[in-house]
Amino acid sequence: MAETTAIEWTDTTWNPVSGCTKVSRGCDRCYAERLSERFRGVPGHAFEQGFDLRLWPERLAQPMQWKRSRRVFVNSMSDLFHKKIPREFLKQIFDAMEVADRHQYQVLTKRSSLLRSFVNARYSDAPCPEHIWLGVSVEDQKALRRIDHLRDANVTVRFLSIEPLLEDLGLLDLTGIHWVIVGGESGPGFRVLEPAWVSGVRDQCVEQGVPFFFKQWGGIRPKSGGNLLDGDGWSQYPRLAAPEIGEVRSDARQDGR
Repeated sequence: MAETTAIEWTDTTWNPVSGCTKVSRGCDRCYAERLSERFRGVPGHAFEQGFDLRLWPERLAQPMQWKRSRRVFVNSMSDLFHKKIPREFLKQIFDAMEVADRHQYQVLTKRSSLLRSFVNARYSDAPCPEHIWLGVSVEDQKALRRIDHLRDANVTVRFLSIEPLLEDLGLLDLTGIHWVIVGGESGPGFRVLEPAWVSGVRDQCVEQGVPFFFKQWGGIRPKSGGNLLDGDGWSQYPRLAAPEIGEVRSDARQDGR
């Protein structure tokens, strides 16, 4: 059964793995951990184990059961390239994505070097199929190295999730990047997103011809601050996407300004 989601840039989530561990500042107030830990110890609940890492082999077949094409955020409640996920299980996840190729899969990680190693080994002769999008999270300047790792991976569609954006990122080289998402943090103790940081990323996307998606300003709740930037909504998608599920939405700035 499909998992519903309020994440604006995807249609559904698929979690063949749940649980994770922190690796950088962007993890400090992890929404997935906060949600999972609420149910720790509840017998029979999907998060009975809290945010401890757990494999769900029974979920591998879910994408084949979804008849209508959709965007699928893979492992919204974990990190697909966590070092404790067995390589064989990771291969099975990619097998499932390759078989159910009517969907577009959005795979996001902070463990960019492990992404690069796995992808380049699996797709040594040809790039990762274009319906499998690979992305990295970038929250501050220290995390910019992840972009280089992603660029070095044999991937057809690469994207960045700059969420939560925690500081001015400075100059960005977006060569080989097909999509950039930016968003602020939400929940208790959220860290404030400065408008100049967002505009700086947006302007560089426009200059370098990269579709830009502004998700939210954040706040105590995800929708607290809305998602308008300089009075406009920015909801662009990669032009490589299939038209029926990947066109720029009607509220996007078509001219990119």
